[in-house]
Amino acid sequence: MSNVTVKPYGEYLNFGNCLELSNDKISLLVTIDVGPRIIRASRVGSEVNIMKNDIDRDTQASGESFDKYYYKGATWYIYGGHRLWMSPESMPETYYPDNEPVEYEITENGAIFKPNAQKENGVQYKIELSLDGESVKIDHHIQNISDKQLNFSPWALTVLNKGGLEIIPQNTTDTGLLANRKVIMWAYSNMADERVYFGDKFITLRQDENVKQAFKLGLDNENGWAMYVLGDTVFVKQYTHEQGKEYEDYGVSFETYTNEFILEMETLGAKASLAPSESVCHTEKWSLFENTGTPDPKNEDELKKFTAQYIK
Repeated sequence: MSNVTVKPYGEYLNFGNCLELSNDKISLLVTIDVGPRIIRASRVGSEVNIMKNDIDRDTQASGESFDKYYYKGATWYIYGGHRLWMSPESMPETYYPDNEPVEYEITENGAIFKPNAQKENGVQYKIELSLDGESVKIDHHIQNISDKQLNFSPWALTVLNKGGLEIIPQNTTDTGLLANRKVIMWAYSNMADERVYFGDKFITLRQDENVKQAFKLGLDNENGWAMYVLGDTVFVKQYTHEQGKEYEDYGVSFETYTNEFILEMETLGAKASLAPSESVCHTEKWSLFENTGTPDPKNEDELKKFTAQYIK
């Protein structure tokens, strides 16, 4: 019998009403007045919320292009937490102003969240959460509700709280004389940025609220995982990198971004070409563990020993 509890939480901060999903290991809050966003994710017994909560609405987008494409006064808010998007990124198209109530259905081990259809973009989102012990399975569904072929990749973005350390494994496949990994950089990214460390087996990235310069990189992360260490909690995000499939942004399936407010861990599904009524699903697995002691972000031996505790 499932020990998962799903119940109305009431209002959370200034995000409106939320639904709470929990078991004896994990507690999640999902917004249902806007979004949806997984706006809180914590280990039971911990005060650490790994998710960024943009209470002040520091990150938003609006303007004439939004007024014309959506409606006058349309404004997109990051809100923080975890959301579903589409790649490639395009403004205002991918910045749908998801500020309406969200339909939801409680299931045996979690819940399904269905926001309003994006009629302008011709898509319907649906996010299904299922809890199992220390892990959460997240199925991100996008359906083509238009009358034409749509080409995009599902894109799952987790906006994390400040002050943590991200650890990403490097590809280690021996390809002889051929390259074995892709590392792509955005125009604003400084490869000498002191927050990032490029090691032999790992890349680490620190979120530093004192550094305003944005930094972003992308990887063809064949290992299919990355982790974020914050306070007493280790957050592990896993997915499947499909070998041989095409991906956006020069072929990467994992992207990460940081500035003075946040650190984002982003996974992408392979490129999809959907006929009307067809759907695509991109799945992630999350795990939350107790932190046994944050490693030195530039010490490969410490990083290897630390990550081995959580990646089996």
